Amino acid sequence: MQAIIIGAGRGSRLKALTEDAPKPYAPIGGRRILDWLLSSLRDAGIDKIVFVGGYQYDLVRADYPDLEFRHNPDWAKTNILASLMCAEDCMDEGFICTYADILYRPTVVRRAADHAADSVLCVDTQWRTRYADRSQHPEDDAEKVTAQGDQILRVNRTIPSQDADGEYIGVARFNAAGASVLRKTYHELKDRLGEDVWKADTPFPKAYLIHLFEELLDRGQPLHMVTTDGEYMEVDTEEDFRLANEHWPRLYGDHAD
Repeated sequence: MQAIIIGAGRGSRLKALTEDAPKPYAPIGGRRILDWLLSSLRDAGIDKIVFVGGYQYDLVRADYPDLEFRHNPDWAKTNILASLMCAEDCMDEGFICTYADILYRPTVVRRAADHAADSVLCVDTQWRTRYADRSQHPEDDAEKVTAQGDQILRVNRTIPSQDADGEYIGVARFNAAGASVLRKTYHELKDRLGEDVWKADTPFPKAYLIHLFEELLDRGQPLHMVTTDGEYMEVDTEEDFRLANEHWPRLYGDHAD
């Protein structure tokens, strides 16, 4: 199993922290977000890691020569989905994909890797506790999930918070069959839509990954979930950066699974 880290964007909401360095370089407890990610993935048994870069691409390549790299030269005009597909050639045997601005424990990655389903999303069931301290990133912007058992019914930001069973944390696992369906669906949409507006009034090149997940569900393709009850943080704003530095190293800096 290999992992694809989607890290092409700048992360402008972190302001000065990303003027000269990419978003996953933001330091949490003296370690870059990217270093926390790499530790979690490797502790989960992932032996091959691909980084999809854009902003400050050459800097990341120079600093992490042990990773494989794919480049999204259009990072400023596209979004997470397009960046992920820059690593399409790495998907044939299945893969785990992860956002580059998040912190999580290896256990949830292992649960996803071990699940029998073709396509699995990682979901935080304690997500609202975390949002209580986030004024710059409200619950309305969370990639919320509803589910029956471990089968996902919906994934959408517009789901009312009180109806959501959790928040998609930005980590997903697809085996070879799941990856094939994901890629086929993406290319069908790209050929049909081009730059037309798609879900959530978003032009297709600027689509989020959850928009493709919605499309899979609309087509009857099952998505399953594994959960984490906390043990996850997103670092999207200056406020998130402060909160992560206050809480994450204290809780998990000295803990191994």
